[in-house]
Amino acid sequence: MLIIVAAVLLSVLLGALLVIPQLKKTGNSRTAQKISMSKVSKTYTKAEISLHNERTDCWIIIKDKVYDVTSYVEEHPGGDAILAHAGDDSTEGFFGPQHATRVFDMVDDFYIGDLKH
Repeated sequence: MLIIVAAVLLSVLLGALLVIPQLKKTGNSRTAQKISMSKVSKTYTKAEISLHNERTDCWIIIKDKVYDVTSYVEEHPGGDAILAHAGDDSTEGFFGPQHATRVFDMVDDFYIGDLKH
């Protein structure tokens, strides 16, 4: 009985490993790329970005790119840590050891433009 349960679990895990990467390739990442490419021309000054510094209106700068993360604030696994640099540069915190590599793919969904120097 134990061998049958182990075989079923192993089959499910192997099936998931084969299906999930295929879903990722055809899903969100291509959509995010299309969205981010269509918004490349918009630029914002630091003064404009600094006005978006609240839980209900939260923009951040990461490597001179501007992201509206308002819709993500409540979901952020680190709680209010995302608000520490709301309306300002979050590059250092973003690339900290606390973030899993998936965050680097997710951030493109929130891209709204570039920082104007």
